[in-house]
Amino acid sequence: MNAQIEHLVKLQAIELDRARLNQQMRALPAEIAQATAALAAAERQSADLSAALGREETMRTRLEREIDAHRKKVARFRVQVDSVTTPEQAAAIEHEIQFATTEAERLEGEEYASLERTEAHEAALAQTRALVEQLAAGVDAVRASVAARQREAAMELAALDAEREVVRAAINSGDLGRESLARFDRVSSARGTGITRAENQQCTGCSMGVRPQVWNQLREGELLSCDSCNRLLYWDPAIAAVPKAPQPELIPGAGRAPRKPRQAGA
Repeated sequence: MNAQIEHLVKLQAIELDRARLNQQMRALPAEIAQATAALAAAERQSADLSAALGREETMRTRLEREIDAHRKKVARFRVQVDSVTTPEQAAAIEHEIQFATTEAERLEGEEYASLERTEAHEAALAQTRALVEQLAAGVDAVRASVAARQREAAMELAALDAEREVVRAAINSGDLGRESLARFDRVSSARGTGITRAENQQCTGCSMGVRPQVWNQLREGELLSCDSCNRLLYWDPAIAAVPKAPQPELIPGAGRAPRKPRQAGA
């Protein structure tokens, strides 16, 4: 494989590494966004639970006032029972006492249910607050990790950029090299890769067959283009298939077990 092809293959490896690093760097902010979104969701849940606790406390305050009012009403009506003069008045007072007592009991039931909800909210709030603390620490850790990886990727990218310039300068030193480099850049921008091997009379970039004449030229060390994908094609003798060792010719009858002689009378 000639030097020009080696430089182009090396350039493509550099370009692929640069693309990988750039993709990683673009994906890194998403990790921070994901961690921040999880923290924000936990904070919203914590705020919702705190608000629910406030509503339950306000409700119980109102219920306590209403229960107290009904209990006082019952006490007043019981005092009036002793002063009634007619059965109708007594029945009306008993009806009011029964209504106020039932209403107070109903409100006490609501108050008890509110206390149960408050206990559940308080337990959930404690868990959510612990989760918020954990996620907040996680966001800080993710930010630190992302920053470290961004610095590392930037250093690798800078080294690749420097190596890329050296390799491109080596390819671009002659007219033929400039033409090959221009073709490489053009195809790379469209296909993602600009050069590929030919193996078993096929382009490994698009898996299309190579014409016999082109295959022979490639095996002679020429740099050509694939008729299908336009990538630069080369043949690497270092990875060519190793021919199979010739098998020994089989002699007719060889390997058979000798026949036993027949015994007399058999």
